[in-house]
Amino acid sequence: MEALNLVLFVVEAVAYFVLMVTLLHFRHRLGLGVFLTALGVMHFMETYLAAVFYVSLPFGDVSPGSSVFFSGKLMMILMLYLWEDAATVRQPIYGLFLGNLLTVGIAWVLQLHQPLQLSSNHMPDVDFLKEMGWLMIWGTALLYVDSLGIILLYEKLGDFFRRRVVLRFMISGFVLLTFDQIGFFAALHYFLDVPVAVFWGGWKAKMLSVCLYGAMFAIYEYRIRRLGADAAARSISDVFGDLTFRERYNDLLERTGRDMLTGVYDRTRMELEAPLMLREALRQGLSATVLIIDADHFKDVNDGYGHLQGDVVLKSIAARLGTTLRSSDRIFRFGGEEFVAVCPGTNHEEGLLLAERLRWTIATSVKTPDDSPVTVSIGVATADEDGTSFTTVLSAADSRLYAAKKSGRNCIVGRSGVVKLG
Repeated sequence: MEALNLVLFVVEAVAYFVLMVTLLHFRHRLGLGVFLTALGVMHFMETYLAAVFYVSLPFGDVSPGSSVFFSGKLMMILMLYLWEDAATVRQPIYGLFLGNLLTVGIAWVLQLHQPLQLSSNHMPDVDFLKEMGWLMIWGTALLYVDSLGIILLYEKLGDFFRRRVVLRFMISGFVLLTFDQIGFFAALHYFLDVPVAVFWGGWKAKMLSVCLYGAMFAIYEYRIRRLGADAAARSISDVFGDLTFRERYNDLLERTGRDMLTGVYDRTRMELEAPLMLREALRQGLSATVLIIDADHFKDVNDGYGHLQGDVVLKSIAARLGTTLRSSDRIFRFGGEEFVAVCPGTNHEEGLLLAERLRWTIATSVKTPDDSPVTVSIGVATADEDGTSFTTVLSAADSRLYAAKKSGRNCIVGRSGVVKLG
């Protein structure tokens, strides 16, 4: 019987992870609300099972509600943070906490009624509602602390294991689910007189769950999410997508934030997207390089040939940047004659080579009306060597652009100084 229960335990964990990660994976098509709703509706069942439903496993008596489903919820919250942000994570936690308070409040109000007994076998159990309500409030309060703790610990572990995403994921789960087991068992022991022996079986089961979820997270992260990114980006047709004209909306969104002159993305779009691109690259254990490209002596072009000719030169530069950069890179007009390229998955040495290719391409193909070559200076900085935030990396690239200007222009400056002189 214990062996069968263990098999069912693993099946439940796998089924929960596959379903929830599928909803999270397609959140941009289905809507994040689908994932959050599925996460929330399980809360009552998790608490109820943790209070009354236990099975025997080879290492002790455990509740699937706590060991499989609540453990899975906490790991899903960490994954939600990794792919979204902390502001998104707090939404389901606040919703659960307020909903549970409402459950307790309604249970107290219902006591004022005189209910009818429509069936001899079924009577309303208000005491059960109150008891479960208080347990859910305590469980949600712990979930709030667990969520903050697991996110902060995951980030702190980045100081030691920045590129070991799965290891950080599992260590964070081990530590916070140990804390949760202590906190929630205290409530079970106080309210329901659950024996102390159950504590150790539940803790071992939660550790097993973290191992299972960590293994599945690794498989998803390295075999499905990265390799299947193109497939995941394809539209999922459903009646809601048709009714809301999703294709038209996506087209409008793509055209929003474009620089009217050059057609590349503008500074506002950069401030929204570039930090996310860097954070996603670092989360995957990859580098991300930022280039600032500035047209040399561009004021002379405007003064000598007029602003219309200057606009033609800017358009030509933007066109060369667009055709030289890769599809995964993004180019933004930073202002005036400056452009910023964000290149995820690119280390510093690769960024310098890319910058040289851009410099050479523009110098050999963009001309002024009198057929003089137009050159650019480029500053290069890379996350995480030059910082982990986009603002920090951009500032480093800007300082190196200034150094390139002082070094005679038509050159590239990286971390080690001038790389290529024209």
